[in-house]
This record gives sequence, C-alpha cells and structure tokens, in this order.
Amino acid sequence: MTIAIVLVLLVLGSLIFHYLSPWYFTPIASNWKGMDDTIELTFAITGLAFVAVNLFVAYCIVKFRAKQGVRAAYQPENKKLEWWLIGVTTVGVAAMLAPGLIIWANFVSVPADAHLVEAVGQQWHWQYRLPGKDGKLGVVNAKHINDANPFGMDQADANGHDDILISSQELHLQIGKPVKILLRSIDVLHNFAVPQFRAKMDLVPGMVTYVWLTPTRAGKFDLLCNELCGVGHFVMRGVVVVEEEAAYQTWLGRQTTFADNLAKPSGDKILGKTLYTACAACHGAQGEGNPLLHAPKLAGQGDWYLQRQLGYFKHGIRGSNDRDEYGKLMAPMASMLVDDAAIANVSAFIMSLPDTVAPTTVKGNASNGKTLYVSTCAACHGQSGQGVRLMQAPKLKGVNDWYLATQLKNFKQGSRGGHPMDEYGPQMALMASILKDEQAINDLVAYINVLP
Repeated sequence: MTIAIVLVLLVLGSLIFHYLSPWYFTPIASNWKGMDDTIELTFAITGLAFVAVNLFVAYCIVKFRAKQGVRAAYQPENKKLEWWLIGVTTVGVAAMLAPGLIIWANFVSVPADAHLVEAVGQQWHWQYRLPGKDGKLGVVNAKHINDANPFGMDQADANGHDDILISSQELHLQIGKPVKILLRSIDVLHNFAVPQFRAKMDLVPGMVTYVWLTPTRAGKFDLLCNELCGVGHFVMRGVVVVEEEAAYQTWLGRQTTFADNLAKPSGDKILGKTLYTACAACHGAQGEGNPLLHAPKLAGQGDWYLQRQLGYFKHGIRGSNDRDEYGKLMAPMASMLVDDAAIANVSAFIMSLPDTVAPTTVKGNASNGKTLYVSTCAACHGQSGQGVRLMQAPKLKGVNDWYLATQLKNFKQGSRGGHPMDEYGPQMALMASILKDEQAINDLVAYINVLP
C-alpha cells in the first residue's frame, strides 16, 4: 500500500511541478513556433503515458496485493492485449515523430530570399562575416588563418574583398527578414544557440553547417555555445541584436570590409614619437611604467592590443566606471588622440621601445598559481603568457604584476568589462570570477612572474 501511495504522490507532484514551475521556455523570438508545438505535443503524449502507467501500477498493487487464501493467477500471454499495446504505442510514437519530420523539412529548406551571414566559432568567442554589395561571400581556407587574417580570407578571390568582417561578439539582424546563418568552426566542436530562436546547430571543424530563421521580436538575445568546447566553454557568449532596418543599416555602415583591412596603413612610429610625449610623463620615456603614478609598463605589448585599449579609453568603453579610479585618469589622455591613425602611430612607437624586465612586487604562492593559470588563462594567453592575437588575448608575461593584480580585481568586482561595447571584457570578468579571493589573484600573478 505504501508503494501505491508513493506512486500516486509522484504523479501528482510531477503534474503540479510541470504546470506551476517558474522554469519554462523563454518567450519565442523567431518563426519556429512549430518547435514549441512539437515539444508540447511530446510532453502531452509522454505525460499521459507517465500518468496512466504509474496510476495503473498503483492500482495493480492495491487490487492484486497478497490476500490470505487467494492464489495468484498466471497468464503467460494475451495476444489481444499485446496487439492493443502495439497499436496504442505505434499511434503515440507516430504522433510524436510526424510533426518533428515536418518541422525538420522546414528547418532544412531555406527561403530563396534569406539574407546570408556566416558565424565563425573559436575557443572562446564568435565573429561574423557578411557578403558585400555583390551578395557573395568570398572563398576562405583554414591555411590562410593567421593573426592578421582570423577568417582565413583568400586575397586572390575578388568576391571576398567587399565581405564585411565583424570581429565583435555582437551580431545584428533585421526583424522580419529571413536569414541563413552559415556555421564554421576553426578549432573544435561548437554549437550556435539562441534560446529565444529555438533553432540551433553544431559547428563542425572541416564542414560548413547552417541554420535559418526569421527574427520576429526586437531585442538583445544571448548567443550561447551549447557544445562543451573546452575549459572556457562557459564564457563563449555572444549577443544577437534584432532591430528595425534603419537601425540595422546604421550598424552595418560602421563595419569594415576585407578590402578596408588590407588597405589599412601601418602606424608611423616617427609621428608616434611626438604623440608619445604626453604619455611619457606617466608611463616613462621608455614605456617602462611608473607604479607611483599607477601607470603600467607599455613596452613589449602588442600594437593591436594597445590600439584596442586606447580606442576603448577614447570612446568611453573603458575608464567610464566610477570605481575604475585610474582608468578615469587615462580616458581624457586618450581623447587627445584625434583619430585611429594617431592611435596607430603612437602604438607603433611604443612597439619600438625596449622590452625591459618589470620588477616583481606581488608576493604569492607560484605553485598554487600554476594550477589557476593552466586552468583559466593558458588556453587564451598562451602557456608562457606570450599572448595570442588570434584569440584577442594580450601578453601577460613582462607586464607589471601589480597592474595585473589590479585589473583582475577590477574585472572580478565589475569595474572593468561591464560596458556593452567591450567585446572581450565580459569574458575576462567571468574568468576572473573563478579567483575566489585576493590571495588567489596574488598566487596567479606570482606564477606569471616566473613564466619563462
């Protein structure tokens, strides 16, 4: 009797939880309502079977329980019952599968007027490519991928010169316009998934897969990787912005093409030397840094990273948080650089400065720090802290240890990495949150100090 009561309570509890639970689908924002309908149908059929089977078992436990003087009847087979079970099961399975087959047929049949977008996944970030005015995406090849060409574009293919390359984690789509998203991975398995879109697909190295949808609701939606892709899997998050055509065209107009990247001039270190005069007062004539002014060492850092950070300071992406005391001092200095060319020039000059060894000031346990570094930092910043441009991860080895500790605290506390236009800051904020306290930060920095 106790078992029968437990089964009945299990059924009632499951039904109550299903209908009253606050955890359910996010509101849909695409044309794939059929996905929800199919899942609801599956819930209904399997739920009905769950209730019926468990209640029947509870009934049998009570009805046919052991009684004094009553002997159990044995019936080895019942063809009529078996045919009923086969028939009911067949109808139930067919009812679940048939709608799924219809949805799948729609899922693989892309409308002829769908816009084209390519999403490229890499441990652990997203980047995107859109066709230019010719409406064609250029040829790409993994052999062409390097720090300066993360998409693997083929310069010999004229169709690719007007391709729009978006290194940001943010992709914009037009509301009400169907879009086919080509999916490409340049390292391991990833998965393109926006919960509100309901449609998702794996990115398989060596293949180009795709997913298509029509966004039906404006807003910002999280793009997640739903395939375990390594230790940084949880930080592989992008943003998909669905907006009206006017806003979309404004965003599109701010993007650069492959031809723009090819034509981009290198920084002039001669012109940059004059601009650096304003920097030298704090960072030193040789870019060696000054801890008394809380000015970090600049020499030895990659020019691409210097340009990005100077741009962030100039445009308020970094240094605008009230808790970032020293970042707020840097922002007005960066605003003195009038344009991207000036930023490139001063970065080129800094690149020409000697990379001297920064003094050690942070005390920590390097042995404990090694475990933290290998599990959180090495995959992006390199085993030796050398930095990996392809991963958009700057050099750590040789950077002032007090500065590294300060920035890790800033990321952890939210005073850095929270700006909506900071493309890679949110990733660092999530990674820094793994460091449980100041001692863990010091241990990590102490290990970076002893890297070869």
